[in-house]
Amino acid sequence: MCGIVGYIGEQDTTPILIDGLKKLEYRGYDSAGISVFEDGKIVTVKSSGRLSVIEEKLKAMNRPASFCGIGHTRWATHGEPSDANSHPHGTERISLVHNGIIENYLPLRERLIRKGYTFLSDTDTEVAAKLIDYYYRGDPLQAIIDATAKIRGSYAFGILFSDFPDRIFAVRKDSPLIVGLGEDGNFIASDIPAILKHTKRYYLLDADEFAVIRKDGVEIINVDREPVVKTEMKATWDIEAAEKGGYPHFMLKEIHEQPKALRDTIAPRTASGLPVFESLSDDELRSIKRLHIVGCGTAYHAGIVGKYAIERLAKIPVNTDLASEFRYRDPLFMEHDAVLSITQSGETADTLAAQRLAKSAGVRTIAVANVVGSSIPREADNVIYTWAGPEIAVASTKAYSVQLAVMYMLAIKLAYLNGTIGKEDACRLTKDLSDSVQTLKTCLEKAPEIQHISSIFQNTEDLFFIGRGLDYALALEGSLKLKEISYIHSEAYAAGELKHGTISLITEGTPVIAIATKAELFEKTISNIREVKARGAKIILLCTEDVPDIDKVCDYPVVIPKMNELFTALPCVAVLQMFAYYTALARGCDVDKPRNLAKSVTVE
Repeated sequence: MCGIVGYIGEQDTTPILIDGLKKLEYRGYDSAGISVFEDGKIVTVKSSGRLSVIEEKLKAMNRPASFCGIGHTRWATHGEPSDANSHPHGTERISLVHNGIIENYLPLRERLIRKGYTFLSDTDTEVAAKLIDYYYRGDPLQAIIDATAKIRGSYAFGILFSDFPDRIFAVRKDSPLIVGLGEDGNFIASDIPAILKHTKRYYLLDADEFAVIRKDGVEIINVDREPVVKTEMKATWDIEAAEKGGYPHFMLKEIHEQPKALRDTIAPRTASGLPVFESLSDDELRSIKRLHIVGCGTAYHAGIVGKYAIERLAKIPVNTDLASEFRYRDPLFMEHDAVLSITQSGETADTLAAQRLAKSAGVRTIAVANVVGSSIPREADNVIYTWAGPEIAVASTKAYSVQLAVMYMLAIKLAYLNGTIGKEDACRLTKDLSDSVQTLKTCLEKAPEIQHISSIFQNTEDLFFIGRGLDYALALEGSLKLKEISYIHSEAYAAGELKHGTISLITEGTPVIAIATKAELFEKTISNIREVKARGAKIILLCTEDVPDIDKVCDYPVVIPKMNELFTALPCVAVLQMFAYYTALARGCDVDKPRNLAKSVTVE
């Protein structure tokens, strides 16, 4: 969620901080700020609103060069977006930026008030800054260790001490933080794009590790002040991959990157004709007799597709749960269960908590994640990486597609290992999955058609998606995409459920997007379409090219090529993503950075 960046080195710090924060805008934010050392003193500039407000403030100041500083983009949790609630927070001696949630901030705040501290904001972060100040007796590390021992919750801190202008201090617990290793200085950051312009080399901080960053070196210790030896990591993509590349928005670029992302995820694992997973042996897969899939938002929707595919092919029972609810329903585990966590960032707080619950119960955990080395895959027993590359737009597109690909490959492999399909059928299905990438490319060529339909419905305030089976699972994701970025109220329903209450909301002109790509369900879906059309709905029908008399059942057909019905979610989702994109564009919305949303949700 919040974005952190820090730099100490030979270059002027301020432009590096601002540029790094811009690279973290995709995480979502409503205020921003920086603290830098100038003439030996900490100077802080912060404001609600976009980074451009900070840039204007800095331009109006006659500032000397600075060579050490920290910056932050805030997504409000405690206290409204305002100048006072913006980060950094601190005292005369300390400046601090924070990503995460401090759960016990109220009793800590009351204690500090009794000690004589006053507070200028409504944030939990100011409590952390002043708690560290309270414990500070000239040793920054010991003050941070003592303070974090009193804090419950999640945090990544970047901290400046006025007595130490030649270093940045950092610590993390459950919120992401990396230490970048440059040629003429070193960095801290919430994510790699913030520093990729300067270096590809970095360390991943683990929980309860403390870092001291100087311009010529990095020291990492544990809570006992023992040195920690870290493995240096290297980003596998360059700065161009995190730029728009000529597209007007990251979201559109990432929609069009889906064929490559899918090939990168599927091809290396299917060269032998059958899916192979690098960290999951055949024996480990055979041992799974029931699967629990957990995720949030788009990842949860991918899990629903996984449930349909795995149960249909492998005949293994699958439960799908919202990760935010999984812990609180006291899930029942049995021998040979496994929990599969789906996440783009690998840092989603609710998904991480669900996975930890499973591990504490002795259940095998499998992570499907995009960001290498992030918390969820590092803590899982087995990992399947989705090689989508960086996804910058808040609304997930290519990350969802590659998650679907992994679900489909798992379904095929589990079915083969369990003997519910033979090798010949498994290889044929694997080829059909690979061929679906070309069908998706064909659907991307429908952009002008989709844009035209979007323009017709851009002013609607309510829209419904319907489908059956896998088409319903896809409808959930299509609806989420539309409401995320266009702010249109949108709901997805299993088509057969409409008559059980929801059809009362259908009035003259209500748009309904119907998905009907399954031959065995087509007639029933058409019956549901006729029900809403009889009540005045305008129908956009997404279907395959073999549907007869299509103009008689809908107002706006969108036809995809005939293909294996199991995999139609892959090309169809591209159509729904484009519909959401062009609708949001027509409404003048900020497509890449929709209001109130964050890319990486690192708080519960």
